[in-house]
Amino acid sequence: MSALFVGHTYIDVTMAPDFMPVGDDKAVARDYAVSFGGNAVSAAFACARLGGKTDLIAPVADDWLGHMFTHMAATYRVRLHPRKVGRSSLSFILPREGKRAILRARDQNYLEDFPRLEIGGFAALHLDGHMPDAAIHYAKAARAAGVLTSLDGGGLRENTEELLGFIDVAVVAERLCEQMKLTEEGMLDYLKGRGVRIGGVTTGERGMLWYDETGKVQRLPSLPVPKHRVIDTSGAGDIFHGAYIASYIESPNAPWIEHFRFARAASAHKIQHLGNEAGLPSRADMEKIQAEFASAP
Repeated sequence: MSALFVGHTYIDVTMAPDFMPVGDDKAVARDYAVSFGGNAVSAAFACARLGGKTDLIAPVADDWLGHMFTHMAATYRVRLHPRKVGRSSLSFILPREGKRAILRARDQNYLEDFPRLEIGGFAALHLDGHMPDAAIHYAKAARAAGVLTSLDGGGLRENTEELLGFIDVAVVAERLCEQMKLTEEGMLDYLKGRGVRIGGVTTGERGMLWYDETGKVQRLPSLPVPKHRVIDTSGAGDIFHGAYIASYIESPNAPWIEHFRFARAASAHKIQHLGNEAGLPSRADMEKIQAEFASAP
């Protein structure tokens, strides 16, 4: 079985500076990476890297960055179903001391309708809320077909509340709690009220507060990666989503704590690498991380 991902495409340019230049200052970064980006897009690449069969609906421009992205998708065996836009979208990411500043420029003026796929052939659907017309179409279709639906709630979007009515698994960021003026516990109550079967709030170093199939609330701590090994936290959440989808595809009847522990290990790998591509874990990488932190709860 395979998973369908729907989201917005970026090309990420990640630079590791010693200081941020202002005015007429100049600086040379210690390192840099150029990679695919975007919430559901990066999740799709992570799922594919971990062995999951992956389809992706995302905007792609007919420019040199769009051609590069198409080549990236082919390299990682992500089956791309493009929606045409005029220009590629960019993210400039500056990670430092466990944080990351991001400047984005994007084109959301779609030049055509979104691709229509038969959702019944998929085991799971993962959305990030971008392309709202496509997101709600596939969320409704997946719910009607009995296909697992998953949402990356990184921030409040125009369709967030409507989408949540068709979502089985929602893992949201602290940012969404802030935007909706809810505590972590309040957000979990909100997700339960929207009918979300498995819900969680990611909180960086503090891990994730979530509720399981029975509604029990618990905290899954982050793996204790030493601070000197943390290079770039950007994309860690996206990798987390892609990894739990890969785990679900492989073992759909396993309890969600197993899927999330697997995803936690994938995130721990990501933060030790600069850029999304370098941070994609292989199965061998996962075994190494899981062995290193085998005693973690």
